[in-house]
Amino acid sequence: MAPGRPGNKDLYIHEIDRTPEYVEFIQKLQAFHDKRGTSFEPEPRLPTMHGHVNVDLLKLYKAVIAKGGYDELNRVQKAWGVLAAELGMHHIDNKGIGQLSFQLKQDFYRYLAAYWIQDQYGREPPPKEILEQQSCASKHGPVLTRTAENFKLSSSRSGVETPGRDERPSESTPVSGNRASGRLREAPPQRVPFQPETGPSRQPRQTSQHATPTSTTTTHNSHPPHTQPANHHLPQHHNPNNPLHLIQAQQAALRGASSTFTPTNPDTASRLLEPFEPRPPISVPLRPVNTPGNNPVEFAKRQRQLRIAASISDPQVFLRPAIPGIGFEGPNIYMRCLQALRSGIPAEQSFALNHLVKISFERGDKYKFESFLGLAEGLIEKALEISGLFFGVDWQISYLNDQVSYSSDSENSDIAILDGLNGTSDILERIRKLRPKPVLDHMQPAEFGDRLLRITEAVLTIRNMVMLVENAIYMADVYPLKDLLCIILRLPTLEMLVEIKHFALDTAEQLTPWLVLDSDDALYQTLLLQLYSTDRGTILTSLRAISRISMNLEATNKLQNVPAIVLQNIMNWLLLNDEELMDACLDFLYQYTAVVANVEFLLKAVNMEHVVPHLVRLLAHGAKRVKEDRVLEPERKAQASEEVAALPPDLQEELTKTDEPQRCFKWLQSLFEEDSESHITQIAIWQAYQNSFGALAGGSRNVLSAADFIRNVSHVFTKARAQIIRSQRPEQPDLFIIEGIRARTLPIDPEKKDEYSPCQWKVGKGTYTKTCNQFFLGGEKMWHHVVVAHLGIVVGEDGRIENKDVNASCDWESCLKYPQPTQMKLSELTRHVKTHFPSPQKRPLSEGSTDSASKRPRRAYITPAKTMSLAWEQTIVTRDERNPKMEQAAGIPLSAVLVLRNIARNVVKTESEEQLLKKHEMGGEGGGWNEKLFRPVMARLFEVMTENRAMADYITSLLQLVQDDYKAPY
Repeated sequence: MAPGRPGNKDLYIHEIDRTPEYVEFIQKLQAFHDKRGTSFEPEPRLPTMHGHVNVDLLKLYKAVIAKGGYDELNRVQKAWGVLAAELGMHHIDNKGIGQLSFQLKQDFYRYLAAYWIQDQYGREPPPKEILEQQSCASKHGPVLTRTAENFKLSSSRSGVETPGRDERPSESTPVSGNRASGRLREAPPQRVPFQPETGPSRQPRQTSQHATPTSTTTTHNSHPPHTQPANHHLPQHHNPNNPLHLIQAQQAALRGASSTFTPTNPDTASRLLEPFEPRPPISVPLRPVNTPGNNPVEFAKRQRQLRIAASISDPQVFLRPAIPGIGFEGPNIYMRCLQALRSGIPAEQSFALNHLVKISFERGDKYKFESFLGLAEGLIEKALEISGLFFGVDWQISYLNDQVSYSSDSENSDIAILDGLNGTSDILERIRKLRPKPVLDHMQPAEFGDRLLRITEAVLTIRNMVMLVENAIYMADVYPLKDLLCIILRLPTLEMLVEIKHFALDTAEQLTPWLVLDSDDALYQTLLLQLYSTDRGTILTSLRAISRISMNLEATNKLQNVPAIVLQNIMNWLLLNDEELMDACLDFLYQYTAVVANVEFLLKAVNMEHVVPHLVRLLAHGAKRVKEDRVLEPERKAQASEEVAALPPDLQEELTKTDEPQRCFKWLQSLFEEDSESHITQIAIWQAYQNSFGALAGGSRNVLSAADFIRNVSHVFTKARAQIIRSQRPEQPDLFIIEGIRARTLPIDPEKKDEYSPCQWKVGKGTYTKTCNQFFLGGEKMWHHVVVAHLGIVVGEDGRIENKDVNASCDWESCLKYPQPTQMKLSELTRHVKTHFPSPQKRPLSEGSTDSASKRPRRAYITPAKTMSLAWEQTIVTRDERNPKMEQAAGIPLSAVLVLRNIARNVVKTESEEQLLKKHEMGGEGGGWNEKLFRPVMARLFEVMTENRAMADYITSLLQLVQDDYKAPY
């Protein structure tokens, strides 16, 4: 299984399901480890690519059991890595997957292996000394068959720390099984072991002269066998090719015999030395030493440097001047761009602005104004140069209060000086005094285009950076930025300036939530002026910027002095099929109608009797009609009965004339149907058949035997089988049944598959009253039967009856129309009786056409479920973060109902409400503005409240505000 990637949204991440089963399992494990005396960690942590996760031991336990157990899982290569991925633990590389799978295996080995043996196999787990206290990667065999006898600790090998040759696997033994189980590969046997020196470092004088391999061997052989330690030597055949023997001989020949111990031969040598490998030679790095002989060039260079240093004090010696910047890396790209921007050099500014646009777009989440002092001022100063291109004025920012005063009457005041401390309050008046320069819209000089490009990049950098909340808060206190936005948005209407104006509007949209703008503020008036535009993007951004004024502050956005033409435009934009524009207009109206004075002006500026119905229509914007069938009562299945219905008279007469086995087939089809869960006894079905046709036994027509009849049942119903139910008690006989069929409650016609209907007319008087229960196919035959048999009416030869007065009652079961004899016309009585008869069944339009619905057999023993069909409207909803199962209204319907609620709440507080009430007191209809605006749409409001569950609470609060003002007539 390939590891999941971080970009996969559907990737399952492992987590603990704290169900009652999990809690009980952890408690059992804790008690088990406490009794066993081992440590237990209920929620081990594993590193994954999504961070550390806590392991659900119950999921791990079930997953390992499903794969055959711990030992079986170890036999499959990379099985633990696959298991980790299935449990939702993923890593992005193979190294991490290997570490994750090993730790998962170790967690099972430590905390679940012993419990698994006892829980699944009922055995006593191995002692903790050979299970939990050993590593899961050790090669000690399966844990299920591990015992103290077949397990050997390394400390119990009598000092032998490495296995002997007899215990090692042969070189030809494959080790793929070990690798498949996740163990480490065995190291190859060492060929040349290292023999440490046991003799003194200084050779004795008396032995060095006679040290030969022969004398060494002879001296060692003279020692008795019992003088050697038994735990260091094992009996072994002498091998002349053994490298240990050759090394010992060479060492003895070089340094002589040891005064303490000299091994004789490899047969009696210690086997502890076999796995050791001679230490490789240590390579010591050597550096050549420069001398005048081997490196004269280097020494000549040194001498020259010494002569230069000595001649510094001599002014007559000419020295080469040092190159500035050598050995200095310079500032980083951020400071380089900042200094280049403030330099005023066009080439440097082009370089800086080009990189600032990229940096602000790519690293906008970390590039902050407060980290680079002077960056905001430099960008604003560069952007202010745009007035020099179109108005011929170069704006200058002054941070001294005595230099920014401007008066139109004073000759010394400078119109181009802006207040950098408090903002320029008369910036709009100064802009109106400017005279635009003649500029061609589609053709400019190269210098003009380069300057405009640099200015546009400066504004774009500001726009990108204020998308970060920290930068927007910082720039909200930079007053020259507000002046810059007013200047840019009031530039001439040219196509070359559309882009930079949109950048300015985007900047204003991010700044206004942190600004408090009064109705006299220059930026507020400039944004309102943009609503006269015909550009959709300009209108959208301006509406959003105005609606978000003071949104993140405690101040109230009153939105005063909005022109009437702007309000009329907003109402017209609501009629467009533009969801984004409608949403922006509704947000503006929600803020605007929250102030009573604005509602007063709105009643005079627009026709609210047309606006309110349209807002009510928007309550169902994007609504979908949802239908759902709710089950009130589930379908019920009637119990199978041993009673078989009698054949209808016409069908009895028809089958009597039919030969066997067709008579049996049609009789079974008429009175029985398939049901895999029911059965009927063979004696009951045979007796019913005999009751119908037993009188024909002595006649000329053949009659089936009981055995043939039972066999014919399987021919008619393919799923029916004759079976025997053995009795559990000796005194009770076995029960012979036919499985897979049941008796019909109402017979059907074997050819047409039409169902017969019983006559429910009550016959008899007093306590012996019963129903007729004769079956008839169709209402016409039943009507004829009731008229003749029960009412005693004589039908003429032409099929007509005389419409005379009769004194009769309707004795149909459960009929309450005429329970007592009543004087009436016969036609009136017969019309009433026909209401009890079944309606005629549908037939195919032609003989060749087939209707699958009419031919489909209906299961009469099943009572259909009672359902109720529900339908309602569903608009856009969103999930509550605190309760994800709860749906809340959102989008245009929510904004529309909030605007309506503001209107209903504040319209009663206006002066227009008082004037309307006074007018009604003098004569005319009663009620105020709420009745005038909402009475025509009350029915629709109630409909939305009942059918839209998400909007019900908001509509309810709206209706309460409306009905508190007047009493609805309904």
